[in-house]
Amino acid sequence: MSPQDHTGKFQLTITVTPSDIDALGHVNNVVYLRWVQEVSAAHWEHVAPQEMQEKYLWVVLRHEIDFHKPAMPQDTVTGYTWVGEHQGAKFDRYVSLYRAGTQELLAAAKTTWCLVDAQTLRPRRIEQEMLALL
Repeated sequence: MSPQDHTGKFQLTITVTPSDIDALGHVNNVVYLRWVQEVSAAHWEHVAPQEMQEKYLWVVLRHEIDFHKPAMPQDTVTGYTWVGEHQGAKFDRYVSLYRAGTQELLAAAKTTWCLVDAQTLRPRRIEQEMLALL
């Protein structure tokens, strides 16, 4: 994905911390997955009204992640996210993690999420009103 593809996509800036670094001297692969979830949650919190956030929760059904380049100590990472296809209670969300200020793609993920009712924890169909926000 080239930089112009990020126009209109939600973005979040992430700072690499010492605890993110593994024995190989770069960010551990598990941390990228945490960042995918953080970018996704930040997008939801940014677009959804408080009452919608209280009424619904999201659960992960599947993560796919490709690692391209390592993030290093002192790096700042920019995470971009957008949603893809939806069906019933599920939709695909994409997250790309770049070294900030560069075109270096560090990791790219596709995650399938399921919308659930916060009270019953049962899946809920994603309505048009919510899709318009995402």
